[in-house]
Amino acid sequence: MPKHVRSRKGAPGIVEVAARAGVSPATVSRFFNTPDMVKLPTRTRIERAANDLGYIRDRMAGSMHNRFSGTIGIIVPTIDNAIFSELIESFASRLLVHDRTMLIAAHGYELEREVAIVRSLLERRIDGIALIGFDHDPIALNMLAQRNVPVVSIWNFSETSDLPCIGANNFKAGQMAVEHLLELGHTKISFIFADTKGNDRARARLDGAIGKAKEGGIQVSADAIHTCSYDVGEAKRLVVNILKSEPKTAIVCGNDIISHGAMFACQALHLKVPDAVSIIGIGDFQGSAHMEPGLTTIRLPAKKIGALAADTLVEMNETGRPNPEFRREVELNFIRRGSTAAPCDE
Repeated sequence: MPKHVRSRKGAPGIVEVAARAGVSPATVSRFFNTPDMVKLPTRTRIERAANDLGYIRDRMAGSMHNRFSGTIGIIVPTIDNAIFSELIESFASRLLVHDRTMLIAAHGYELEREVAIVRSLLERRIDGIALIGFDHDPIALNMLAQRNVPVVSIWNFSETSDLPCIGANNFKAGQMAVEHLLELGHTKISFIFADTKGNDRARARLDGAIGKAKEGGIQVSADAIHTCSYDVGEAKRLVVNILKSEPKTAIVCGNDIISHGAMFACQALHLKVPDAVSIIGIGDFQGSAHMEPGLTTIRLPAKKIGALAADTLVEMNETGRPNPEFRREVELNFIRRGSTAAPCDE
């Protein structure tokens, strides 16, 4: 059967931006090519009009008219640590199988930067894009929708997602972590998670963890919930202060990066894991299995998510329609290692 080819026709152009901003098309063109030659008030009006309309300058229009670039974009919150490294590698490797290449960008957990990143990728005529999670700037999503660019949300899963999604149930991951500690008999638990603003994965994990703790009869006070960025040093300092001021028998971390910092904090305080404190993470990132003791964690199948995302985006690009499995939940796995045990008798 012939493939259904996507079309980018119908997207707003320079004339529409000019009309909305109340300037000439030549002024809009000058703004995008030599912005310093345009007065600031005019630049502001043009930029606002472009954002409102979802206008994207086509840098490759002259040489690639009505053709596709062979590149797929991916925007991740960070490439500064191991959180998304396996995902990115798997995504890129799978694209090569399809004779595609990857363009990658990171917004540093600052979603307000996502509009500029999406605009830049669209200017390079990407054939599809993978976004992490469900929290995104509406302007960015509108830009993609106007150009009928295939989009897949990855890393998180929801039956009611507005976007095609391939990921794990992060709410369940939080539940699994706390359920393990409850089964071991822990009642004095600290919760250390990333800032949940603009981070639906951390939000779902924290909600799942707190909900499961309350189901187990634990009264979770506000003092037991802590916020930490995905930074080993910050996590170490935070856990040192926690264990000095409010001794706990277990710590559940919203990410393995935070868990690594917690393990180092216990070493600094000469507290043996898991005899003095049990620690559990989520992710099963590089290094978690090789700590001493090994980190108990909930494994997210990053490589599988990356490969499925690449396959799905290529199919959507070639056929012009969503993959039939556009909501795909991947399985979480509980990995028991040496960092958790029953609490010692006090």
